Amino acid sequence: MQRDFTWGVIEKDMEGLARRFQAVSRNIANSNTPGYARRNVSFEDQLRDVINSGKKLRMTVTHPAHIPGRPLYLSDVTPVETKIVDEQYRLDRNNVDPEREMAVLGEARMMYSAMSRFAAKKLSGYRSVITGR
Repeated sequence: MQRDFTWGVIEKDMEGLARRFQAVSRNIANSNTPGYARRNVSFEDQLRDVINSGKKLRMTVTHPAHIPGRPLYLSDVTPVETKIVDEQYRLDRNNVDPEREMAVLGEARMMYSAMSRFAAKKLSGYRSVITGR
């Protein structure tokens, strides 16, 4: 049985958002730590490339040393956490802006909630098909 692509996208999106929640909570917890560099989690570009790969010609990797130009499969999508060191918010070299972090947290929360509702809607559709309603 082939796995549903949409469920894989939902899973990867929620995984990336959960990692973003962790990074933002660490940033907020260390907002008064001198020298702390905030962390940022990105995964959307990778996920978008995999979703749009059906519209593009897929590159064939014939040798393990070949480097694909972008993620080829959903399993290749991994959230990337980067340390932002080239910004300064305070004189003690801490670059965590609490207002910005709360905005990022709110955005991630809305996206996670939307994905949860989408998954529930899809599950409801499956339930309707199975019960024959």
